[in-house]
Amino acid sequence: MSGNKKLESPAGSLPNGGPGQAPDSKAIPVAPLSLTHSRCPRVDIGQHDLPPLPYPYSALEPYIGRETVRIHHDIHHKGYVTGLNQAELELSRQRDGGDFALNRYWEEQLAFNGSGHILHSIYWTNMAPPSARKPSPGEAMLAWINISFGSLDGFKGQLTAAAEQVQGSGWAALVWNPAWQRLEVLQIRRHENLTEWGAIPLLVVDVWEHAYYLDYQNRRAEYLKAWWNLVDWNDVERRMALAMDSCVPLVR
Repeated sequence: MSGNKKLESPAGSLPNGGPGQAPDSKAIPVAPLSLTHSRCPRVDIGQHDLPPLPYPYSALEPYIGRETVRIHHDIHHKGYVTGLNQAELELSRQRDGGDFALNRYWEEQLAFNGSGHILHSIYWTNMAPPSARKPSPGEAMLAWINISFGSLDGFKGQLTAAAEQVQGSGWAALVWNPAWQRLEVLQIRRHENLTEWGAIPLLVVDVWEHAYYLDYQNRRAEYLKAWWNLVDWNDVERRMALAMDSCVPLVR
């Protein structure tokens, strides 16, 4: 994790005041420039781009095939980016014109396509070629997993079951919940349903059929078993370190 914020062990990581309470800090500035984040630059309305893959199409073989990666990224993921931009621009036109007759439709499109874009972007970076990935969590990450799930095997079993048992299309995700300062597994229908407010995704697996059908047909369980061979814990730990800066206070 060279160049990234260091992931701390649980003992030194809880904010002042404990889980669910805001850490002692100075007043948060409100000037727009002071609210920017160097690792997450602001994106103008309707100006989202499809991120390039961090590896060649064939890099995930033999677990996920070249054509699956190409179609999934260049067609499906790109479609969510296009839909997100359209939804944001239509909502902007609504506000400018004061006509909100189609607001419900465009809000639904915003949630669906925006969530699809975010989850796919994380999905691609969570994986790495088998020879280049970090195959196991480090000491600090493992400590958080043990606190949150009891064991690494317990976590992996829950995430796999959540993904395998999604009704229809969706995802499973390891998330950091800043409200109670621990990890959770969420089962997500489509891209936006059954999520939890404030939760920050760290590791996600796509179980829409376009993610695996060319390679595994309807054998979702087989795809999930193979997917674990691609998980890069360097990326998960990078995301965890960044997420731990966040807090969702539940009391004043």
